[in-house]
Amino acid sequence: MSQELRVLIIEDDPDVRLGCEQAMMLADLPVEGVGSAEEGLARLKPGFPGIVVTDMRLPRADGMEVLRRCQAMDADLPVIIITGHGDVTLAVEAMRSGAYDFIQKPFAPDLLVDVVRRALDKRALTLEVLDLRRRLAQRDGIESKLIGRSPQMARVRQLIGDVAATRVDVLVRGETGTGKELVAQCLHELSPRRDGPFVALNCGGLPDNLLDSELFGHEAGAFTGAQKRRIGKIEYANKGTLFLDELESMPMGVQIKLLRVLQERVVERLGSNQQLPVDCRVVAATKDDLRERAERQTFRADLYYRLNVVTIDLPPLRERREDIPLLLEHFLLLAAALYVRSSPRLYAWLLNQRHLGSYIRNFRENRAIPLQAKIVSVSLIWLTMGYCIFRVVDAWWWAQLGLFLLAVGTSWHILSFATLKKKE
Repeated sequence: MSQELRVLIIEDDPDVRLGCEQAMMLADLPVEGVGSAEEGLARLKPGFPGIVVTDMRLPRADGMEVLRRCQAMDADLPVIIITGHGDVTLAVEAMRSGAYDFIQKPFAPDLLVDVVRRALDKRALTLEVLDLRRRLAQRDGIESKLIGRSPQMARVRQLIGDVAATRVDVLVRGETGTGKELVAQCLHELSPRRDGPFVALNCGGLPDNLLDSELFGHEAGAFTGAQKRRIGKIEYANKGTLFLDELESMPMGVQIKLLRVLQERVVERLGSNQQLPVDCRVVAATKDDLRERAERQTFRADLYYRLNVVTIDLPPLRERREDIPLLLEHFLLLAAALYVRSSPRLYAWLLNQRHLGSYIRNFRENRAIPLQAKIVSVSLIWLTMGYCIFRVVDAWWWAQLGLFLLAVGTSWHILSFATLKKKE
């Protein structure tokens, strides 16, 4: 049995509650007991790692209310009902409503432990399935962004999936164009911070005197031209993710202040002595070897080791040539969607159709259309235009004239193509 799962006992009788708790502890099962339904429900949330054991008779809210609240919150949460002699009918109703089991008082501790163990096994399996489904959804989401079937990209996706849900800062290394910001976005979207902001800043794209202000913010009058207070990127990324690209370009003075933010999780605006708490994950990206820079004293070694908790190395495309066809197909489809062109997949599918394929090939090669298609197309055009002329725009002669000329021109265009002859 997984030690992460626990038993929540809701029982107003302190003697019975103590007996249940002792039975769980003797069976080496984590347990917590409360004396009211309100206390118990306050400890529950979707995905609760455990099960609920509740008495049927409780002050202010009975076991049925606890069951209904649990079902509404998490339909797969096992709820065991403890009932007296007079509550058997209610217990049967509870079973029909989704309760896992009911135990009639008085009961032996071994019976309770046996039922609880079976419920915990079921809960463990349910949570495992939910976790696998979540991981599968994450994997599919990552694969749609980080395209590639090479072992190198598989390792990158695996590492992202492993660290995304954690709180650790991440260092991403790779050459220009390998997708470092894309990795940072995946880490953000797969983390519990996905609802927070994703803030990106290129450390090499700003002068040294502006980078300090952009990162940490400033108060009004902090320097010449600072007419009003400005919130920095670190403060703006609170409850979210801060992506720092080209970290190797960050000046030494700014590195010292960033190190303090990472260690203390507080930020001070320029011109202010107030320390503001921040809760953001930092994902830093570099194309250089920061360890080598630290040895040459062109980059702070303490900042490097502070960020080097988890490092994701992105391989260049020349080292994963097997991914080139997948990337080519992806960008072709993207271009097709961008410029409202049919995709290669759709075009190939149409060519393989028994009736449409021959028409498409003849039109492409011989600029020919079947006579039946011409008649149907021209008839639909004139029916549509006729309805619009006499019903929709009957009050505007110039609109009627325009629609008439459009119908004539479109019909002439269709009829100008050669007629596809039927094979004898």
